[in-house]
Amino acid sequence: MSVAVCPGSYDPVTLGHLDVIGRAALLFGTVVVAVATNASKATLLDAPARVELARAAVAGMPNVRVELVPGLLVDFCRDVRATALVKGLRGGADYDAELPMALMNRHLTGIETVFLPADRSVAHIASSLVKDVARHGGRIDDLVPPGVSGAVLARLADLGHLGQTGTSESGDRKAAR
Repeated sequence: MSVAVCPGSYDPVTLGHLDVIGRAALLFGTVVVAVATNASKATLLDAPARVELARAAVAGMPNVRVELVPGLLVDFCRDVRATALVKGLRGGADYDAELPMALMNRHLTGIETVFLPADRSVAHIASSLVKDVARHGGRIDDLVPPGVSGAVLARLADLGHLGQTGTSESGDRKAAR
């Protein structure tokens, strides 16, 4: 049976992620959603929360499971016996960023990367934009699976970052309207 890994930080998981994961599940016998930590990114949600939210999001996909990546992605792929990595592409900038990683992963382990273009209906959704919209008081429930919006908003509230659009001259915070 073929095993594909869909790696990402999933901070948070979005409908765009689910589009790629769902289509990968049609192409491969098993899809492992690999929740990773990117040292160059500061995450909003901690790793256990990201794993829990991703598991809930893919609960209806029988050949998909979610696991935390404890170290290097190539080692994780070897451990789960993956034959391919699957990456979603929203546009040319994603391709430019993903191609060198795909080539390095193939160089290190021989694993191939399959690029799936994002569906046009979700190509505008990025985790960073979702967090930014939420941070400024915008609705995100139509960009993420059920339960994710609440988790993001709760974490932003815990950090005191919810609904901030800036500060007035007196230093008072203004909520987005």
